[in-house]
Formats: sequence, structure tokens, C-alpha cells
Amino acid sequence: MSETPHIVSDVMTQTVVAVGRDAPFKEIVRTMEQWKVSAMPVLEGEGRVIGVVSEADLLPKEEFRDSDPNLFEQRRSLSDVAKAGGVTAEELMSTPAITVHPDATLAQAARIMAVRHVKRLPVVDDIGMLQGIVSRADLLKVFLRSDEDIEEEVRRTVVSYLFPAFSHAIHVNVHEGVVTLRGHIHDTSLISVAVRLVRAVEGVVDVEPQLTGQSAGPDRPEEGQ
Repeated sequence: MSETPHIVSDVMTQTVVAVGRDAPFKEIVRTMEQWKVSAMPVLEGEGRVIGVVSEADLLPKEEFRDSDPNLFEQRRSLSDVAKAGGVTAEELMSTPAITVHPDATLAQAARIMAVRHVKRLPVVDDIGMLQGIVSRADLLKVFLRSDEDIEEEVRRTVVSYLFPAFSHAIHVNVHEGVVTLRGHIHDTSLISVAVRLVRAVEGVVDVEPQLTGQSAGPDRPEEGQ
């Protein structure tokens, strides 16, 4: 079975377009245009991430080009006012940077993106040194996993674990990431557990349980006993 990406370091891009803290405004714009990126980490020293500069950080300069500074100071936060007058990456960047550790799970990275409303995360080690960058598209790579790989993992980690005495009678079919479980089991209360565990397998799009059986009563032994 091919290796399944489970953590950020498995899917991140290691070659990262970044700028130094003293990079001037026009250099930032040129770099974004050259590499077709909308945001970049800002680094100091040997590569420690101190912030992120994005197109949104640059736009205030154009937005308020012909405005009275006193007028837009009343309408915008002090940070936006400062960015409108910023000329270097350090003055323009959003800080502290929203980052993720290489060992974080893909689910953790996805939650950070969702909660913080960002499209990408610099990946940093324990001392804040840049290791790579992970985007929404990178997190979706798990859905490129083959149906055969998903089926093998479902059989090994879910079916054999929950239904050791009946695993031979449970059929697992995977098509376009949708997992179908068919067969007769001893305790139907385990169906919801099986669905939850299958959903946790990376690459699974949906689960369709078609399992039948009886509910375990007080005198009925649990599965596998």
C-alpha cells in the first residue's frame, strides 16, 4: 500500500517564496507577480517567520492614494492606517504570523485555516524557522488517494478491529472515495462507530452503511467475544 499523508509535512510545499523584513513595497509586488502568489512569509535572520504580507496588506496604499489621512483615520483601524503608509515588509505585514507545525495533522491545519480565515499557512519548526508552506489545495491531496488503498485501510483498521469474528462476511466497496459496507453483524449498535471510524480514514468522501443484524441485549455477547 502506498504511504498515506497524515501530517502537514507530508503535503506541504518545501520551496517557499518569501521576503525579508526590509523588502521594499515594489519588490514585494514584483515578487508576488513573478511567482503568482497572493501572500508570502516575512523572514528575519536565518529564516525565522515574523509575519505574512499579503495583497490585502498592500491594497490600502492604493485605496487611500488620494484621500485625506485624517479622514480615513476615522474610518479604519490604526493598523490599516500604518499599512497605507508602509514601505517595507515589516511595516506592511500581518503579525504574529498564523503558522502550523510540520507534525500537525491535516485536520488541525484545516481547522486553523477555517477559524482564522486564511488560505495558506507557513509551516514552522519549534523555534519558528520556516520549513514550508501548506495551502488548501495541499490539504485536498488526500482525496487523490486510490480507492484500493482506502479499501485496504478500512478492512485493516475498521472491519478487522470492530468485527473480528465476522470480518470475512463484511464486504467493503470503495468508488470515488465513497465507502459502502455490506454484510450481517452481531451488534447493530456498532454501525455508528464503524461509520465514524471509516470517515476518519484519509481520502474517504462519504460512507454508506448497509449492515444488518440484531441489537446486543443484556445477555448477548459483544462483537468478538
